Amino acid sequence: MSPRRVLISGTSSGFGALIARKLASEGYVVFAGMRDITSRHAETAAALRAHAAERGQRLEVVELDVTSERSVADCVAHIERSGGLDIVIHNAGVAAAGLTETFTAEDAAQIFGVNVFGVIRLQRAVLPLLRQSVDPLVVYLSSTLAREVMPFLSLYTASKHALDALAEGWRYELSQVGIRTAILQPGTFPTTGMITRLLPPSDPKRAEAYGDFATAPASLFGGIEAMVAAGAAPDPSLVVQGVLEALSPEAPTRSVIDPNGAGGAARLNALSHSTQAALLGGLGLGVP
Repeated sequence: MSPRRVLISGTSSGFGALIARKLASEGYVVFAGMRDITSRHAETAAALRAHAAERGQRLEVVELDVTSERSVADCVAHIERSGGLDIVIHNAGVAAAGLTETFTAEDAAQIFGVNVFGVIRLQRAVLPLLRQSVDPLVVYLSSTLAREVMPFLSLYTASKHALDALAEGWRYELSQVGIRTAILQPGTFPTTGMITRLLPPSDPKRAEAYGDFATAPASLFGGIEAMVAAGAAPDPSLVVQGVLEALSPEAPTRSVIDPNGAGGAARLNALSHSTQAALLGGLGLGVP
């Protein structure tokens, strides 16, 4: 049997880089997508290539900016010429933290541009290739915040709620043409680097109207930084293992990976699943 071919977005750091290395080590043909592979991320791309080459693994770093129609089209065309695709892993994402009023509509557009519209753009491009696979799969790296709501992360949370709705809608529709779906919901894994690259608000002066409460976001994230410094942050390899398990045909549609959480996302998932099943059943639609 030929090795399965997988495209991963956002592999310049964090989960994406770890997932790319793990899947290459497991024998997958990996297309590691990242932006600016000849400039800003040239060294990162070279290190990923070298890591795979030293071990005889099949990993190719490909230019992929999910916010660009041209970049996505060029990337997918290259993969098609290379033999096709079996799996896409939507991993690219950005986050922002702070009082919601300090972020402008343009800030929100930047977050949704990657976390939501970027997924739509890449998904539409790869679906024709996935339909040619004997075992096609779409994997979404979502978040527990696709179910829960955290103050000071409202825009990120909103984007993940939107992604979750899209993933559910696609799941129903794509199951009818034989394409499986896996949704992973990690909790807080600050060691991946996303917390250190939060998008800043464009209008921070708006925080002055909140008085002493304006310091609340910094206090919250100071606690997360202290957790990291104390070595208490969860191991990101748990998410990588979750991705690997999600590639199995027997894997559940949703998996929560949140060792430090209170289980809220899992409880809400169960409630949502039963509600959705009743809704679809009442409409005479099958539940995949």
